[in-house]
Amino acid sequence: MADLPRAAVVALATVAAVVVNLVVYAVGRAAGGTFRFTAASGPAEVNAVTVAAFSALPLLVGLTAVALLAPRFGWVVRAASIVGPALAVLTVVAMTLPTDLDATSKATLAGCHLTLVPIILVAVAALGRRTPVGPDAVAA
Repeated sequence: MADLPRAAVVALATVAAVVVNLVVYAVGRAAGGTFRFTAASGPAEVNAVTVAAFSALPLLVGLTAVALLAPRFGWVVRAASIVGPALAVLTVVAMTLPTDLDATSKATLAGCHLTLVPIILVAVAALGRRTPVGPDAVAA
């Protein structure tokens, strides 16, 4: 990712997250996970589209913000390196653990959240390398 433009880094990281998490989801399905839980409106199920969307959308929004802000505010890269992985872990606690999913489904979905940590770290680091470190960056 060293020579890719910012948009390509964001797109590549997002696609990687979707692909990796769909593989994790498929393994969880093959291991017997039902991915069914009780929602406020009644029985619900996490499907592949949900996994793809919950992988892509937050990552796309977060990395786009980093890509747009990092050239002007270098601290954004450091903050995103902490906040992004922390949110990935906290969403396991907030979204996955409280559900009544079976153990296989719960472990699989927790794994999907945690796969985002290295993807975020690599993408944010790549975006940070595209940030100017001269006097103009300091003045901003």
